[in-house]
Amino acid sequence: MVLNWTRKIIVVLVLCIFLANPAFADITISTDEITIETAKVSSGKWTLPYVTAHSAILMDAQTGDILYERDAYTQRPNASTTKILTAIVALELADLDEVTTISEKADKVGESSLHLNKDDRLKLGELIEGALVKSGNDACVAIAEQTAGSLDNFIRLMNLKAASLGAYNTNFTNPHGLPDKNHYSTAYDLAIIARYGLNIPEFSNIVQTKVATVNYEHPQKNQVVNNTNKLLYNYALANGVKTGTTNAAGKCLVASASKNGRRLISVVLNAPDRFGDAQRLLEWGFNNTKIVDMGKKGDFVTYHPSYQQSLPVALGSDVIICIETARINELRLQVEFIKGVCFDTNYYI
Repeated sequence: MVLNWTRKIIVVLVLCIFLANPAFADITISTDEITIETAKVSSGKWTLPYVTAHSAILMDAQTGDILYERDAYTQRPNASTTKILTAIVALELADLDEVTTISEKADKVGESSLHLNKDDRLKLGELIEGALVKSGNDACVAIAEQTAGSLDNFIRLMNLKAASLGAYNTNFTNPHGLPDKNHYSTAYDLAIIARYGLNIPEFSNIVQTKVATVNYEHPQKNQVVNNTNKLLYNYALANGVKTGTTNAAGKCLVASASKNGRRLISVVLNAPDRFGDAQRLLEWGFNNTKIVDMGKKGDFVTYHPSYQQSLPVALGSDVIICIETARINELRLQVEFIKGVCFDTNYYI
């Protein structure tokens, strides 16, 4: 296993920052369950999609706005959806062409597997593909060891990355998602992690691949693998992201779909009908929500009162929001001047 000195230094520095910050400790898991809701019907039409999941969320990928959520902030086991973050960390820290030698630790990982053997050699990019498409737990351990030098170092980097993205209710103890009482996330956290990952071209390309070929450097062979995400086969708009299944987590799915230039992300955890849930949420989002342009960067907004004259105020960035179509007429743009700060621009309903 070859790990260049530059990345060793990066890993050590990042871990030092992580260990010096106490904000990631003492996170507890809520075990409260909720009642599965039924569809809400008004005038013969659904006002909200039917969802079987214990936790669910629908997010607009462009704006990050939450369009639907139920129990989305409850910490739950999340199974192989963990591999989303595993891939992100590896893609950002390592080179896809690095050749990885499979260790005994990776060889011995159970459950979902690529059936890697000790001393097999594969490029890191092939392992990431095997982890995201086939959901290989052994591939995840190999990725971790190659990227950070050890499994423990990689797990610390995963948790640091999650926190940096705002996934504050996430704590991972392994790179694959096999059950552990201290391994958990939330529907919201997984949505923001997936949203970030989908902006990485290599990640986005892999998670929408239905059938992939994993190529070995030694022994020279290839392995055809099918994506575990059935939504890719059954829903024409689907283009990601990752399944997860364990007895502790139930059936989980982080899904994405695109239509007319828009991308939505849905997450369902402990969902008996995960593929149906995800599709209903995505379809509801496309049919009932819309991105609204409240103003472009540079647009005049108002005048800023000063001691001598009123100064024109313009938007410093585009202001967009994604909301239910029926509520668009309720939107208003409001400029608020705050003492000690220049000003702030908000929208309200």
